[in-house]
Amino acid sequence: MIANAPEPLNKVSEPLRKTRPKQSLRLWLRLLACEGLVEQTVRARLRTTFDITLPQFDVLSELEHAGEALTMSQLSDNLMVSNGNVTGVVDRLERDGYVRRAASPTDRRVQYIELTAHGVNAFRQMARVHERWITDLFSDLTANEIQTLIVGLNKAKSSISSKR
Repeated sequence: MIANAPEPLNKVSEPLRKTRPKQSLRLWLRLLACEGLVEQTVRARLRTTFDITLPQFDVLSELEHAGEALTMSQLSDNLMVSNGNVTGVVDRLERDGYVRRAASPTDRRVQYIELTAHGVNAFRQMARVHERWITDLFSDLTANEIQTLIVGLNKAKSSISSKR
C-alpha cells in the first residue's frame, strides 16, 4: 500500500462513512445558495444600474474578451447556450446600440456580431462597476479565506470533472 494514499471507500471508518454523504450534500447546497445569492444580486444591480440583463452583460463580456467579431454560433458555444437564446439577447443589444451585425462575405447564413464604440465604452464601465460589486459581496472574507476557497473549489471542480 502506498504511504499517505486514501483508504478505499469500503475501508473508511464507520463514522466517516456516515458523515461523508451529509457533508457532501451540505457542501453542494451551500454552493448552490452562494451562487444563487451572487447571481440574484448581480442580476438586480445590472437591471437597476444599467438597464441590462445578465445574459446581455455576458454577451458583451464575451465579445470584449474575444476582441473581434464572433459568429452567433461562436457566441452560443462560448456561452454554452442555444443559438436561439443568443439571438434574442443580440437583438436587444443591437436595438440599444451596443452591438452590430455584419453578414459574412462568404456565407450569407452566417452573421458576425461585434461591439460598437458605444458598446465597448458602456461594457468597460459596467465591468468596472461589476468588479466592485463582486469585491463588495466578498468583503467579509480575508484574502487568505478567499485563496483557500479558490483552492478548495478548484479541487472540487477537478473531482467532479473526473467523474463525468
